[in-house]
Amino acid sequence: MSQSVVAKRYAVALFEIGMGKSNLDQLEEELRVIDDVFKNDESLNAFLDNPRVSGDQKKEFIRNVFKDVSQDTLNTLLLLIDKRRIDSIEDVVKAFVEMKNESRGIAEADVYSVRELTDEETKQIQDVFAKKMTINTLRINNTVDPSIIGGIKIRVGNQIYDGTVQTQLKRLEQKLVTANK
Repeated sequence: MSQSVVAKRYAVALFEIGMGKSNLDQLEEELRVIDDVFKNDESLNAFLDNPRVSGDQKKEFIRNVFKDVSQDTLNTLLLLIDKRRIDSIEDVVKAFVEMKNESRGIAEADVYSVRELTDEETKQIQDVFAKKMTINTLRINNTVDPSIIGGIKIRVGNQIYDGTVQTQLKRLEQKLVTANK
C-alpha cells in the first residue's frame, strides 16, 4: 500500500475526531508545528529511524518532546510509532490540511514570481482565482523564482496557471513556427 494512502487513513481519522470536537484549527496548528520539527531536525528523524531504539523509548521521547499538544495529536503520533509509520507524518499533515481546507472552501496556491508580491497583488490574485475556482478563500504561498523573467505561475492542487513571460514567448514561437509551415 502506498505511503500516501496510509497517511490519508490516519489523517481522515484525526480529521473526524477534530470535526467531532470542533478543534480542527488547533489540530492543524499542532500538526504544522510537528511537521516543521520533523522537517528541520535530522537528529529526531535519526533517533526514530534507529532500529536499536525500542518502540517504548520512542514513544516516551515523543511524549516528552510534544507534551504540549492535544491528546488526539499525541495519540496519532504514538500510533504512527506503534505501526512503524512515523516516517509518514509529513503526508499525514498534508492530507489533514487538505481535508480541513476542502471542508471550509479554502484552497492553497503556490505562486511563483520574480519578486516578492505586495499585499495588494496578493489580494488581487486571491480574489480573481477564488472566483474562478468557486471557493471561499485562496491562501497564497509566494515563492520567489529568479528564473521567471516576468509574470507569475500559480499552482493550485494539480492545476497550473502559467502567465510567465517565458511561457508566453514559447507559445508565440510555436504559433510562428506553425504559421510558417
